[in-house]
Amino acid sequence: MHTDARKLPNQSVITGDICIVGAGAAGISIALDWMNSDYNVVLLEGGGFDYDDKVQELYNGKTSGQKYFPLKSARLHYFGGTTGHWAGMCSPMDDLDFKIREWVPNSGWPISKKDLDPYYAKAQETLQLGPYKYDYEYWDKELPDLNPFPFKKEVVWNKMWQFSVAHFGKEYKNPIVKSGQIHLYTYANAIDLRLDSTKKHITEIEVANHSGKRHIVKAKHFIMACGTIQNTRMLLASNTQMPQGIGNQNDLVGRYFQEHLEVASAELWLPKNFPTNLYSWTYGETKASAELAITERTQREHKMLNGTASLEPLRIAKHAKPRMETWQDNDPRKSSENMFANWREAEKLGKKETGNIERAYALITRIEQAPNPNSRVTLGTEKDSLGVPRANLHWELTPLDKYSVRKMYQILGQQAGLSEIGRIRLNDFLRDENDHTFPDSTNGGWHHMGTTRMSDDPKKGVVDANCKVHGISNLFIAGAACFPTSGAPNPTLTLTALSLRLSDHVKGLV
Repeated sequence: MHTDARKLPNQSVITGDICIVGAGAAGISIALDWMNSDYNVVLLEGGGFDYDDKVQELYNGKTSGQKYFPLKSARLHYFGGTTGHWAGMCSPMDDLDFKIREWVPNSGWPISKKDLDPYYAKAQETLQLGPYKYDYEYWDKELPDLNPFPFKKEVVWNKMWQFSVAHFGKEYKNPIVKSGQIHLYTYANAIDLRLDSTKKHITEIEVANHSGKRHIVKAKHFIMACGTIQNTRMLLASNTQMPQGIGNQNDLVGRYFQEHLEVASAELWLPKNFPTNLYSWTYGETKASAELAITERTQREHKMLNGTASLEPLRIAKHAKPRMETWQDNDPRKSSENMFANWREAEKLGKKETGNIERAYALITRIEQAPNPNSRVTLGTEKDSLGVPRANLHWELTPLDKYSVRKMYQILGQQAGLSEIGRIRLNDFLRDENDHTFPDSTNGGWHHMGTTRMSDDPKKGVVDANCKVHGISNLFIAGAACFPTSGAPNPTLTLTALSLRLSDHVKGLV
């Protein structure tokens, strides 16, 4: 079922067994998981089915620290969320990502990868991917010409990716609108979470829209699935009964904001052609490809973060501007146009490049950010058009981040030389080992993670192993905000799996 909340009588009361706030990848995945249940599920979406700049403006905010994208254009605010323009890159986290690593402060999850494996398999279906297989040996039998670089397997391995073309807004609009169990309300922006007299139980959520309508949503259980920054914003802004914000008794809500650092870091020059389809992909066509990754044993030896390196033809990459430069318009549509226009121009110029550069590749880093309590989301003094304080982001990196990027390419360079496959040249920003800063051209992946991190200890995390907010009996957080560490892969597969695990847990409570 679907209702436009702008058309409801003012101060309508909406009721359900569970209320999911946010219809992006996390919220829609959970809603789909309840479609065949006997329960009434309320799914709230702040926007409609298409882009609305007035709604998108609600995401605006200020940034500081390491240069970042405009917050207004870093997420899409309508049904389907940012899957409306995502690249579809999917891979699970590694076993190591869930473990405590003594060289990575604040690392370690209260669950293991084995706890997520059944939900990873289920998430493959939701994301319309192939089988839950991410080992090179499997795909080598399935696809032609996946010839790996001859690096030592004890040092470097090939981390496999699958690629989704599922845009949730298009794929899942009709099933949800036609569902008898799911009641979708569009233009229903959550503006306040309200507690009972004990301050340990959410009783209702107030929602609003630009038509001047305000409504109340009551449910037994509430799941916040608004995205990392907006989940944080709502917890902090719901401060009438708890001045520090809900779940923020230990000043942790908003802290440990993490991104994936995605930056051109080195060049690989080959003396002769190396025929392989393993390290390249084409959107909508490639089923699986690989990126170069450092083994757990080697990471432990060098006390570095987890990351991968992808290959792009240098003759094209040298003409491409950093995304941090082309994606600076507040309107995500214009930023997208700017970015793709630059990519088309780079490809055009690259076709004119000939000679040795045709056997050269730019090595692009994708690496986790070390959890840092000073990298955080807070509330600003300015309020949006619905009266909610805007979110401000301070993105702060650490020396471990820079060290790990440099070390990755030193290791890859050694392997390239030992295997006689070629030579690796570090980019200028990595050459001074005493320089711990990153250039303004450093890209994020638009992967917001970590601000309501998971821990069984309320003094170390905002939610427990089941994603329930500490101290609140019926409030849960879905999505990448719960990640204690961010791993190397794009977060959508993991956040979908974690959301499905949360969904199973809540089913046991209603």
